[in-house]
Amino acid sequence: MVRRVAFALPGDLATPTGGYGYDRRMIAELQNLGWRVDVVLLGDGFPRPSESQKAFADKTLAAVEGSHPIVIDGLALGVLPGAAAAVRAKRPLVALIHHPLALETGLSATDADAIRVSERTALASASTVIVTSAPTSRLLVQDYGVADTVITVARPGTERAPATRANRDGVVRLLSIGALVRRKGFDVLIAALAMLTDLPWRLTIAGDRTRNPEVAARVNADIARLKLGDRVHVLGTVSDGRINTLYGESDVFVLASRFEGYGMAYAEALAHGLPVIGTTGGATPETVPRDAGILVAPDDVTALAGALRLVISSKAERERMASAAWTAAAALPTWQESARLFAAAIEAAA
Repeated sequence: MVRRVAFALPGDLATPTGGYGYDRRMIAELQNLGWRVDVVLLGDGFPRPSESQKAFADKTLAAVEGSHPIVIDGLALGVLPGAAAAVRAKRPLVALIHHPLALETGLSATDADAIRVSERTALASASTVIVTSAPTSRLLVQDYGVADTVITVARPGTERAPATRANRDGVVRLLSIGALVRRKGFDVLIAALAMLTDLPWRLTIAGDRTRNPEVAARVNADIARLKLGDRVHVLGTVSDGRINTLYGESDVFVLASRFEGYGMAYAEALAHGLPVIGTTGGATPETVPRDAGILVAPDDVTALAGALRLVISSKAERERMASAAWTAAAALPTWQESARLFAAAIEAAA
């Protein structure tokens, strides 16, 4: 008997973010496990859709045939509580939560409260909830009233990677990967690096510049204002192959995120044996072990600069952290292991 599931998500499945990357890989791995996966596209505008966009998503979900489970990505589910209830009346609903929408950086207190209420209502209709980290699970239990008995943690998988190549020209190559949105903290990173112009470093940023044009423009303006144009290179979106090349050419990974539901880029950096400089926002401390990197409080420019100064200045410290990163990477789940947990959660819902 062929196992079947619908997988509903907003926007374009090819969108170059960690969340969509997780969705793509889970769909592929479920298919490898013998599942029939019906991809359902809910349209654009999420997580803040117009009324017409919400109506389209509602209609699309209602039109899904059969009684097999449906997985709805939290980017849409959180603002579709009515549709969630309608789906649950007909079939098992599996909520996939990368991180709560109400914790997105830049929301006003009023907007965050409204989204939190909407998410809480939508989650109440879920038969099963899949999250990508244990900290996100705890958030849903503590703040959203989700029973821990219905939650499955299926962390993103990580591909085993070849060793990085040490640079021998004395310049420390820093790599940062993430969409140019406020939550990723690129403004903090640029400000911290402006305090380190006495050291030999170069930074490459790879990430979608179209998600928030205002943030992207500010990053460019900060680089110009602080006279870092010859040291900071913003690539925009690049292919997976190019990403792997960048990891291999780098000495240190750094990302100043204000919050992460898991932090796939951090895990990928560990898998390439890179020391990690990041923040304590969200799930990152459970992704990055203490000896493999340095984590500072979000928005602490001075502390971030201090951490960067240490790793840029000390080759011995970089080598020590790189060794710990390799050790940590061995304990990260594969995509196949994560997919088996994901599949078991769907079966439990059914």
